[in-house]
Amino acid sequence: MPDQKFIEITECPRDAMQGWPAFIPTQKKIRYLQNLLNAGFQNLDFGSFVSAKSIPQMADTKEVVSALNPNAQTKLLAITANLRGAAEAVQYDNIDKIGFPFSVSETFQLRNTNSSIATSFETVREIQELCLKNNKTLVVYLSMGFGNPYGDFYSEDMVLNWVENFLELNISDLSIADTVGLASAEQVNSLLDKVGKAQPTLQIGVHLHAAKETMIEKLDAALLAGCTRFDSAIKGIGGCPMSGSDLVGNIDTEIMIDHFHKKGYSTSVDMNILATSSRMASDIFI
Repeated sequence: MPDQKFIEITECPRDAMQGWPAFIPTQKKIRYLQNLLNAGFQNLDFGSFVSAKSIPQMADTKEVVSALNPNAQTKLLAITANLRGAAEAVQYDNIDKIGFPFSVSETFQLRNTNSSIATSFETVREIQELCLKNNKTLVVYLSMGFGNPYGDFYSEDMVLNWVENFLELNISDLSIADTVGLASAEQVNSLLDKVGKAQPTLQIGVHLHAAKETMIEKLDAALLAGCTRFDSAIKGIGGCPMSGSDLVGNIDTEIMIDHFHKKGYSTSVDMNILATSSRMASDIFI
């Protein structure tokens, strides 16, 4: 059984960078990401293999990943929105995980990947086969997992059904995303509790977005439901530019880790290196 007092953290500089208005120079990205690699996170969501026209900030992902020196502790995670991007990503030996944003909102799936939910599920099936052949792990993000701003139908049971569908494909690295930060703490707790009771052996993660005023209560709600896998980003920067909504930032890594430590949870993050990363972020996100 996993240690329920240990928190697994995925740091998400890709999510922070993707919507940043000014292009971040490639060498600056590489130095920042390498420092984050050295900090001891379980996963580093570093970049994406997507259309440079849609997300110009990620146009240099190939150059970036080629320059990074991996370590045994931190797994490199690359996001893709289609099979073509996944096929590019699996060619890199230092990429361990391929992430796919699968939305339970039809509107957002069309906005984000230009495909329907039904088509995207088939894409997930194909990417899973590709990952298995290339010794990669597929991570599926259930985007808009706590509701959506478009008026699309939503229910907790719908999310649970999709979790079950992915488990049938032998995909167990799943994360529920509060993509535009609209979930309440009660919703976070309720859904994660429901998933946990239905799938007691599954260690599902959360990718929460929140204003600073609601950050801690959402974290506590997830912890109360037994969640020990969290995504975050230094400075709390981020959000999906394809959502069509005002960007609500990620959970701030430093605030989150400090909160976990005060509650008696442990992490593998080197706090001195994290502090250096934070100073570097202040020079990047200006």
